[in-house]
Amino acid sequence: MQLPDSPPLTHDKLPMKCKTDIGRTAFGVLAHLALALPLTFVAQAGEPIEPLLGDVAAKGPFKPTWESLAKYQCPEWFKDAKFGIWAHWTAQCVPEQGDWYAQQMYQASLPQKDGSAKPSPDYNFHVNTYGHPSKVGFKDIDNMWHAERWDPEKLIALYKRAGAQYFVSLANHHDNFDNWDSAYQPWNSVKIGPKRDIVGEWSKAARAAGLRFGVSVHASHAWSWFEPSQGSDSTGPLAGVPYDGKLTKADGKGTWWEGLDPQDLYAQNHTPGKRFIWDWNRDNGSSIPDAAYMRKFYDRTIDLVDKYKPDLLYFDDNILPFHGVTDEVGLHIAAHYYNASMQWHDGRNEAVMTAKKLDENQRKCLVWDIERGVADRAEPFAWQTDTCIGDWHYRRSIYERNSYKSPVLVMQMLADIVSKNGNLLLSVPVRADGTIDDKEIAVVEGIAAWMDINREAIFDTRPFVVCGEGPSLNKETMIKAGNFNEGKQKYSAADIRFTTTPATTINPSTLYAIAMDWPEDGKIAVKTLAKGSPQYPGEIASVELLGAKAPVKWERGQEGLVVTVGTVRPCQGPCVLKITPAISGK
Repeated sequence: MQLPDSPPLTHDKLPMKCKTDIGRTAFGVLAHLALALPLTFVAQAGEPIEPLLGDVAAKGPFKPTWESLAKYQCPEWFKDAKFGIWAHWTAQCVPEQGDWYAQQMYQASLPQKDGSAKPSPDYNFHVNTYGHPSKVGFKDIDNMWHAERWDPEKLIALYKRAGAQYFVSLANHHDNFDNWDSAYQPWNSVKIGPKRDIVGEWSKAARAAGLRFGVSVHASHAWSWFEPSQGSDSTGPLAGVPYDGKLTKADGKGTWWEGLDPQDLYAQNHTPGKRFIWDWNRDNGSSIPDAAYMRKFYDRTIDLVDKYKPDLLYFDDNILPFHGVTDEVGLHIAAHYYNASMQWHDGRNEAVMTAKKLDENQRKCLVWDIERGVADRAEPFAWQTDTCIGDWHYRRSIYERNSYKSPVLVMQMLADIVSKNGNLLLSVPVRADGTIDDKEIAVVEGIAAWMDINREAIFDTRPFVVCGEGPSLNKETMIKAGNFNEGKQKYSAADIRFTTTPATTINPSTLYAIAMDWPEDGKIAVKTLAKGSPQYPGEIASVELLGAKAPVKWERGQEGLVVTVGTVRPCQGPCVLKITPAISGK
């Protein structure tokens, strides 16, 4: 597959009248014509596309510029929340083969870093289970998703018991299927598959339980992510027979999807790139989305925001959706979202919008999200790790191998993240029928048991003057901040993480020292709290071990605060010392 020889029709080559006068109707005509031609209509990186978007619908102080968005202040609810649970759930859970099934079912072989290729498990599974992708494509998997046992209220009650302060529903994935009553995407969960408003029902259940509600949006990448659906087998009895990625509405006569246009789902009326590039780098072989596709993504996202008024809007994008082509779509969404939030909340912006790989200036405008990784220091702005106890979409083999993250590991991650001014958003994979399996329930129950004892060290806390101490924070061995670095750090009882309650004019701060593992000798030593320490110059009134049935003995000397905790563990996982300062004059 090669890129077209002719150069794309770019925004700077349009007549000035088109640049200034294109309205929604005129744009639709141009987009239709563009799709009929071997040309791609794109906005250049950094170039505004206001002719496509018009004015931001929600009026207010935020404008679609980085300079204006820098006025953003992260709301207190997010700083207090610390822990959320996420349902990363679409029809890709139907095969129970894990994440990116909708792409890799169209790839008979998968390229490797060394230039070789290996057979694709998802392709082979699909052919053996459902049929060849020329006959049964992912559109058909969407229709097989029924969510027939889904009880959102029951699941939300479990998640709340585990300490979740916010819940996030996946609104759409790279498979481009909207999980709500979408005004702009006919391929949605109300019309197809479950025939239910997934986002709406999650929202109702979460808010009824007193949780903040968020949505995650991943569909910007469908343009190139679904390009393998344009392919065909290179060998075998169906070699050269096209997969279903180029089907059109006219092909649906007499099928279950008659009246629907598969191109609304696959978005493949374009020449594929040489390879899939996450950040739309044309020089490295990526195709570039056209203006109609970006406009539709904008409209879908604004429809989602306006219908469900989420407290959190997560983007699975580096910087912003379509960064590398243009930032204007993402900037317009951010400005609309922040202004709308102020309208919903009597002039307060309660909105949190997250994105990945933000630089320090961009973190003033958005909340930095790290996928399956952590920060390496206490960050000045609130941030978030998103991770999963298994694979992003449900994978049966993880259950069979008993390979879910343990509650102990999740709690160690949470303690580390919160000590560094972050939140943990944890996905619990949902099966196609809307349930979670017994081992997942055990993980969530294990988290709940830890929270029953130690929750005060997590929620409504703030970072201490240092995030912690111990071998895991040594500069020589410390894991650097970034995506996909989780699981590389091992913790011992010498690894301590700190959190603290905000001080008031009446009471000084309570300090929590979280030992990441249980000490074999029955003693926890906290060097940072040595007598005369510049980090804690005041006196200590008392030390408790949360959950302990008897008081602990402690001594503060020149080498540190040494607490004798004995051999009886109050919980599995990190254990928490509650340190109460002496009040001056008493």
